This record gives sequence, C-alpha cells and structure tokens, in this order.
Amino acid sequence: MATELSLIVNGEPRRSAPGTIADLVRSLELDPAKVAVEHNGTIVPRSTLGDVALGDGDVLEIVHFVGGGQIDDDTWTVAGRTFRSRLIVGTGKYKDFAQNAAAVEASGADIVTVAVRRVNVSDPKAPMLTDFIDPRKITYLPNTAGCFTAEDAIRTLRLAREAGGWDLVKLEVLGEARTLYPNMIETIRATEVLAKEGFLPMVYCTDDPIAAKQLEDAGAVAVMPLGAPIGSGLGIQNRVTIRLIVEGAKVPVLVDAGVGTASDAAVAMELGCDGVLMNTAIAEAKDPIRMARAMKLAVEAGREAYRSGRMGTRKYADPSSPLAGLI
Repeated sequence: MATELSLIVNGEPRRSAPGTIADLVRSLELDPAKVAVEHNGTIVPRSTLGDVALGDGDVLEIVHFVGGGQIDDDTWTVAGRTFRSRLIVGTGKYKDFAQNAAAVEASGADIVTVAVRRVNVSDPKAPMLTDFIDPRKITYLPNTAGCFTAEDAIRTLRLAREAGGWDLVKLEVLGEARTLYPNMIETIRATEVLAKEGFLPMVYCTDDPIAAKQLEDAGAVAVMPLGAPIGSGLGIQNRVTIRLIVEGAKVPVLVDAGVGTASDAAVAMELGCDGVLMNTAIAEAKDPIRMARAMKLAVEAGREAYRSGRMGTRKYADPSSPLAGLI
C-alpha cells in the first residue's frame, strides 16, 4: 500500500495519497477547472494539473475567485430595499459639486439626500448634482428641508416624484427657524397623507419614543430622531431616548442631525441604530474627504461594537489579571 505524502496546502500541513495535483484538488471537493495552483513556487497551467505528480514535502497554494471586498454581509433594509452602507450623507454646504461627489465616494454611502429646488431658468445649462453623483449608482433621497407646514412638504415631494419618479423620500416639517426642531403635529399629518398616496416616507422627528411610534403607525418606513439640533455638531444629547426608540421600533431607526465627529456616529451605531444621516459634519470639516472616510469607519466600528455585545458596566474595579498567586 502506497505511503501517504506530507504536503503544505495553503499554509497548513496535510496528508495526501500519492497522485496528481488534479487528484488532490478533487479530494478537497473542488473542481480543477475552477482553481489556480502554485506548486513549489511555480504556477501550474490548469490544463496540466492532471499530469503533475505530487511529491513528499510539496508546497501548494490553491486559489479561486470569490466575491471581492466583503467579509460580512451585514446589510439593512428599508421599505423592501436593501443597502450595504449604513451611512447616509447630505448634499448641501460643499464648496462645489465635485467636492460633494468626492466626499460621497469616500464615505461609501449608498444614499444621498437631495433638496428639491427651483430650476435656474436664467442659466438652464448650469451644472447640476446629477452631473457629478449618478442617480443610477447612488440612491437619491429627496427631502423637504426648509418646509414649515405639512402642505409645503407634501407639495415638495409630489414635485420630486414627478421629477424623478422617487417614492422613497425623507420628510421633515420644521417648527421654527431658530432651532429647526420638527413640528411633530404637522409631521405626523404629512406622513399620513404621503403614505396614503404611495410614498415611502423616512421621517425626521424628535427623540421621543411616543412620537416615533406614532409616526410608525402613520406610515413611516423609517424614523429618524435627531441627536441634536440640525447643523449643531453637538453629538447625541439623549442616549436613553434614542435607545428606547430603537427598542420599540419595528422599522429602521437612523439618527439624523447633530453629529459633529466620528465618535458621535459610532455612539449612534452602538445604541443599535440602523444607520446615521449627516451633512454638516462632513461638509464643514477642514478636510471633508478625510472626514467622510472617518465617518465611514466610525459607522462600521460602532455597528461591530453593537453586534459584539459590550461588557457590562461595574461600580468598582475588576482586575484583568487574577490577584491569586501574586508574588
């Protein structure tokens, strides 16, 4: 009976019966026609895998093609639409469309919010956002920024749907200009109307668990509580209520407004939010592209921390090394 061979396959010791490289590949339940093999530092043409005999002590690397770049399929879904990035970015306050597009690319965002504004009829050939951020590759989320009544918000989104066919939209109805806090009575009323008209509203709201539940009942496909006033950069001011909203919601919860730096985004994700929306924190950074990249990493880190399950907090110290046997 033939003696088994000792091999190193993909960096690990392995015993194998004598034979060819093709025999080894088949024994691993792989198809020789779908792999590439390096044998003792030399790449073996696929057509000759069945001709090259294995020898004791051989070193082989066996590779094949897999989907690139994604080690964890941790996606999220809103209104039946699935996205990979949990970071949504705005498209205001940048010095120009080119910088905006570069920031979006650095952020890895799948969705950008866009305001609905009148066409510049005096210069119809002026650059437009769609010239820089392709709506066929990045999902546009029309919003109602600057609307202070339910009627204005509804009218704006009806125009947006006519212009681009969008039904997934971001609704915000502001109470007054100084704080830009949402008017929840008007917001709920607009949500009810839009939902009945077939819109899928993702809704900016106060960090109030009761109001968030009312929005969900009114037809919101996602609730978006503020972390702090729009554009303030103060970070999440009330972690308790954000967590309560997350615990009680049956739709995605995304922190919207108030993020100032990467740690704020990480906190939002550590609270269990499905995502974070921001604009000013990136656009007004001294280096918006670098900040966009930082926000991408922060959202990913915060999500991983949430999924990991953090340690419990304690009132007193607990040594990492045991004190028993101390010299």
